[in-house]
Amino acid sequence: MCGRYAITLPPKAMRDLFGFLDEPDFPPRYNIAPSQPVPVVIRENDGEGRPRRRFLLVRWGLVPSWAKEMPQSLLINARAETIAEKPSFRGAFRHHRALMPATGFYEWQAVGKGPKQPFFIRRRDGKPFAMAAVFDTWMPSGGSELDSCAIVTTEANETLRPVHHRMPVILDEKDWDLWLDPAATEKELLALLRPAPDDLMEAIPVSTRINRVANDDPSLQERGHVEAEPAPAPRPKKRAEDTRQMGLF
Repeated sequence: MCGRYAITLPPKAMRDLFGFLDEPDFPPRYNIAPSQPVPVVIRENDGEGRPRRRFLLVRWGLVPSWAKEMPQSLLINARAETIAEKPSFRGAFRHHRALMPATGFYEWQAVGKGPKQPFFIRRRDGKPFAMAAVFDTWMPSGGSELDSCAIVTTEANETLRPVHHRMPVILDEKDWDLWLDPAATEKELLALLRPAPDDLMEAIPVSTRINRVANDDPSLQERGHVEAEPAPAPRPKKRAEDTRQMGLF
């Protein structure tokens, strides 16, 4: 799964990389959490019917268009293995796919009985990347429209499996157009939903400051380790009972 991520790409660099015409106003974020607004890149036709990419801010946590009310649990991830069949995601998978820009994401590794060790996971070359996402537009009765999204996840590759068994689908740049293409077939799309190459990413241990949503600064990506819980102090040995007469005094 993916529960936190970062996008620190400057707005102009984001526009140049993803090829949209909008002027994005999205500050660097080091600790994006579910339910917060996040940037995605979608495809739509302009006024003359020509396809173009567009920058869009949406809520992280998908609300299907057919939902009668806000789901009680946040749908932040969509499993690649079931995305084409699950009612919550299949409509968005068929009709509303997006690129989710990122410079890294976070996962937590269980360490014995103590607190989990967080890791910042990024490309080895430090370049930004695009996670596969789906989005939808929900219009509650008497309310305004809500655009929302979910990240598509798959099995972790060999590099990340020691940290977590799932990872986001990271799309190769050559596949961005196909993922956004409304004419793409289900078979073509599902073929894209695979783990990233083992040598693409690296996992860096970071401090547990990432656990607090209010923390949002570059130091979150510095190396850090969870301190092991100290071993319990040995219990003092119980003195043997003195059964001699003087032991009664």
